[in-house]
Amino acid sequence: MDIYDLSSAAYKKARRQYLKTTKNRNEDLDAEWTPFRAAEKKYKARFPPPDLSHVLDLTSVTYDAETLASDRGFYCNGVEIRLLETNESTSSGVGKAFTVPRVPGLVILPSFVSPQDQRRLVRWALRDHARHPNETNLDAHYILPEEGLWNAHLSSDAPLVRTRACTPELSNTKSGNSGPRQLVSNTPADPANFQSMLHSPKPLPAPSPTVSPASPTTLISKLRWANIGWSYHWGSKQYDFTKGKGHVDNEIGAICKRAVSSVDWKKVFGQSDEEGWSDEHWRSWHETYEPDAGIVNYYQIKDTLMAHVDRSEVCATSPLVSISLGNAAIFLIGGLTRDVEPTAILLRSGDVVIMSGPACRRAYHGVPRILEDTLPEHFSLKLDGEGLSSWTSYELYMRTTRININVRQVFPKGFDPGLQVEN
Repeated sequence: MDIYDLSSAAYKKARRQYLKTTKNRNEDLDAEWTPFRAAEKKYKARFPPPDLSHVLDLTSVTYDAETLASDRGFYCNGVEIRLLETNESTSSGVGKAFTVPRVPGLVILPSFVSPQDQRRLVRWALRDHARHPNETNLDAHYILPEEGLWNAHLSSDAPLVRTRACTPELSNTKSGNSGPRQLVSNTPADPANFQSMLHSPKPLPAPSPTVSPASPTTLISKLRWANIGWSYHWGSKQYDFTKGKGHVDNEIGAICKRAVSSVDWKKVFGQSDEEGWSDEHWRSWHETYEPDAGIVNYYQIKDTLMAHVDRSEVCATSPLVSISLGNAAIFLIGGLTRDVEPTAILLRSGDVVIMSGPACRRAYHGVPRILEDTLPEHFSLKLDGEGLSSWTSYELYMRTTRININVRQVFPKGFDPGLQVEN
């Protein structure tokens, strides 16, 4: 990347911007940052470019037959990891899974998704999924094309997309307050408080009065998320079950189940204590894991996902499966508070991360950096059985994009939510 070349225009521009923005900054400001915030700032910074030598990069891991046969941990980029055999084959050969002992329940499966499947998932995320009835971040403000934003973007004569604020008959009539987004610290969901959360108000977001009609091509670069399965209400950070259960694509569900089934969970949790598991347990995941909600994130190069905790699922230990597509990203995961120094992990296209168990599922995590110019070569090549011209528009979009598909299980197996709720 040019930013690491001291003679490059990108490096010089970043340096000028850094000196300008920090000229009057309080020198003691960083002393107030938590360890997680400090890591976010470090990897988000455009200048000086972040040092990646302590970022866990599993493409650089090496091990011998003795390590493979043993159950001992070893180090990669200064991070202790353990190697697990899986019953899967991946695009890079015999399937491998890695755990990070300091984050119990975190499992990384490098190159789990083949290049062909990665391209198929990109098509699905853009062409098939980011459209009605699946909610996106743009639906609150725009009346999106029935055929989907991506398909309209590919059309040469697509009309401008109308705004909701300028179309009263199609606007959200029972929306919440407009104005700056408010930070919400939601109470962790569990079976005991589920009914109160079920009936709590979840007003529709207010359409922005300042946005203007725009072309599908303009809006496709502003697409940031699309809902999977149960509808997530961003204003309250709770699920809005009154909308009913949305569809979870069969292929997505199958990949997530295959990832969970490939892991020997006894080697992950067999030596841990039983605290925090409730009635749901890792021993039954091969039979009981059933993904029913999730989100597709569409990151542009300068986008970030700040530290947060997933507290909305009643099932607080079941695996959250995350699939990376496109440009690489730095993923941070810490502990139950921001005071725990996070582990930095480099996630590449095709990698799958599983967050599971009471410690990992409630751990703070985020994505402070998408790495420029890291799109794999197989996104620009013609693959067997696929016309290159039909892929070109996807490849152009993915040059500056990372897509993340993450799916989770909202309810423990056998839990009756009693969802007879009036709209």
